[in-house]
Order: sequence, then C-alpha cells, then structure tokens
Amino acid sequence: MKKTDLLVVGGSAGGILSATTARKSYGSDIDITVVRETEKVLVPCGIPYIYGTLHDTNKNLIPDEILTDANIQLIIDSVTRINRESKTVTTKNNGSIQYKKMIMATGSLPIIPKFIPGHDLENVFPVFKNEDYLNLLLDKVQGAKNVVVVGGGFIGVEFAEQVRLLGKNVTLVELADACLWQAFDKEFTDDLEGLMRENGINVMTSTSVKKIIGTKTVESVELEDSKTIPADLVILGLGVKPKGALAQEAGIEMNDKGAIIVDQYTRTSDPDIFAVGDCAEKKCFFTVKNVPVLLASTAAMEAKIAGCNVFQLRLVRANKGTISAFSTKVFGKTFAAAGITETRTDEEGFITIKGEFSTMDKHPGILPGSKKISIKLIFSKCSGVILGGQISGGDSVGEMINTISMAIQKEMTAPELNTFQVATHPLLSATPIAYPINAAAMNAISANCKHLNEELDLQEYEIQ
Repeated sequence: MKKTDLLVVGGSAGGILSATTARKSYGSDIDITVVRETEKVLVPCGIPYIYGTLHDTNKNLIPDEILTDANIQLIIDSVTRINRESKTVTTKNNGSIQYKKMIMATGSLPIIPKFIPGHDLENVFPVFKNEDYLNLLLDKVQGAKNVVVVGGGFIGVEFAEQVRLLGKNVTLVELADACLWQAFDKEFTDDLEGLMRENGINVMTSTSVKKIIGTKTVESVELEDSKTIPADLVILGLGVKPKGALAQEAGIEMNDKGAIIVDQYTRTSDPDIFAVGDCAEKKCFFTVKNVPVLLASTAAMEAKIAGCNVFQLRLVRANKGTISAFSTKVFGKTFAAAGITETRTDEEGFITIKGEFSTMDKHPGILPGSKKISIKLIFSKCSGVILGGQISGGDSVGEMINTISMAIQKEMTAPELNTFQVATHPLLSATPIAYPINAAAMNAISANCKHLNEELDLQEYEIQ
C-alpha cells in the first residue's frame, strides 16, 4: 500500500494549486500525491477557444511539469472509494493509498437536460473536460453547417462566438430574458447581444427548447412555440454541477445541490479532508447564501487556502465567500463584472447608489487602437462601500475588474476609490483626469451629494 502525507484527488486548477501551495507552505519534508483521471488536463476556461481560435486541443493544456518540478507524485487513475476510518482510498488500477490529509478537487460535470427529448441523439454535445471527447467535438464542428447552442451563460456565449468565427450558421437559445444575466445588468447584456447579432449569431432569449429532433443524429431543434431550427450539431452550454458523489458515498456532509459543505478554511465535516473548486459549496460574499458560481479563479483562491491550512491553521487565510468575478471577450470587446448586479441588490434589499462613466482607454482617445470603456459601480448608499462593478471595452478591462474585485474584498468606499492613486500612460490607459474607476466613484458621490443637498438648507451658509 502506498502511503502519502497529503493526497489530492483531482488534477485541474484546484487540485494543482492545492498541491503546489502545500509544497511551498510545508517544504520538502512532506510527501504529496495527486491522483487524477485523465492523461492530460485542459485549461478549463480555454475550451471554447479550441474551436474557433486554436483548432487543436493540444494547444490548450496545463503542463504536468507544474507538479513534477515541485516533487509532487502524479498518478493517472480513478479513486473509487474513500474509507475515512482507515484514512485510505481505493483506486481503480493502483490499489490503495493511505493518507494523513486529503484535499478533494473532483470538479464538476456538465448539466445534461434529460427532460428534453432527444438530448441523447448523436451530435448533441454537453461540454465534458476530456481531450478525446473534445477532439470528437472539434471534428463535428468542422463538418457542421447549422449549429445550435443551448444556454446563454459564459460557456454558451463563448462557444457561439467561436463557432461563428468558422462561418457556421449559429443560433443561441437562452431561457432567461438575457445572456449573462447573472453577471451583468440590462445595459451590458443588451450591448453584448447586439454585438453577437451584428456578427451573424441568431440570439433567441426568453426561449426554451421543447425537443431535439432526429432519428439517430440531430436534425433540428423544436422550440416551445413549435418553431423549428435546422441543426446538424447542438452544443449544450447549460452550466455545470458539482461532482460530489465520491464524497457523498464516504458520508461527508453535502448540501442540497450535491456540493461538499466546507468551512471558511475549506475543511469538510471530516477534519482530515478538505474540498476546493467546483465540488465544494460556494457562499456569497455579501449574503452568505449558497451560490452556483463555479469558476477556475474561485477554485484557485480556495486551493491556496486549503494548501496553506491542510496540516495546521498556522497560515490564517479564510474564505469570506465568493465575489463572483467574471470576464469574457466577444468579437473583440471585453465584458467584465465583479460583485453583485444592480438588479440583485434590489432583490436582496440593499439601498444603493451608482456611478457610471464612459471614456477612451488611451489618451488622447484618437490614438490607434483606442476603445471606449463603459463602467458602472454600485455602492451601499448608507456606508458608501462598494458592492459591485461592471465594465466593457478593450483588453485593459480584463485587469481593471481585478482592481474592483480587490476593492470589494477590502470593503473600500466610494471616496477611497475616487482618490486611489493610479499609474497611467497615454498608450496603456485612460487619462488620469478621467480614470474610469476614479470617475465612476466620483459620480456616485455626486449623486449622493445631490440628494443630501436637497435636504440641506444652504441659505444659512450664504455669505453676508
């Protein structure tokens, strides 16, 4: 029987970073083993870009050297059972492994709409993170003419864009009234959908699929209004669900969504087993409610907490909840969001103020390659603390949202964001006179001051 100090089950973003963080935190004295099911690991967020940009799954891989160069043993196998009493796991091909501590990073599985007749026809593809499977999908995409993408979340939108770049006829069907509605408010989703339509994608929101039609292979998709859309390929982009069966069978406490319940240090109900990434429960940073935000960036944050604290809580890093930071790029325009939307603040009962601003991302704005930035920041009206932000524009938006994410995490206020010091350069950023975050924060302050001024009798301050 193999023995190891730390066993990591799962080898994607959460598993890799858990193992390498533990190595850096506890040094070379501990033995670390990672068990994963697949020979190769794909960059999860890069999967849509295999189809319209990379054209090759081998160009979207995470190198094993990240583990092996850190003296972490990698075993390609499946863990089939956990025995918590003996602190062992059973593998499919390599016998048993005994551990002192374990980090579960088993990830997620695509949601398959089994209630839709025809979901199991040939050429209907959920998005599994498996190289052979994705290579088959690559062949099918290249040979298809009419492609229907079901689901208007990030994976659906990105697949639709990438397949359209190949010149295919693409229809995106979304049940909600907007694509990316969980991350963005209407002014941003309208902009995104307009951009997709301008580039030839048939975007159908507030629309549901009744059935997928075909004898053996998909031929069309029938909608609830009985309209049919020709389709020789359907991509199911309905999101993912936690892959928690292994933990559940071991008697580890789970929530009603099938995710492993963890505390702020990512510990499960078993003190010697931690869980990170898509398999672990997510709590909202603002409300502490369960939220289905399954992101590689969130997994990375949790993995760093687990890797530091797996043997003892000597490096106190606590998970205060997911901020839900997103970014994507569609037909050359970047959309990014962090925190909660204005729509959701209304639903949750927050009293808010907002600041909006638009400018060019270089100064002067006529410089080559300049793009318009539009930003909205949402603050608590009473405390001035930032609750969320949404931005669209050029590539700089992708990093600007990380500043907003940090501001949310540190509970910064509108005055602090208005006056925080920035590095600017004509070729790299907006002007310091109108840096988007500073300016949007000022506009929120100004809006709040206007309300206060209406309540204040300024005549008593009149100069005599």
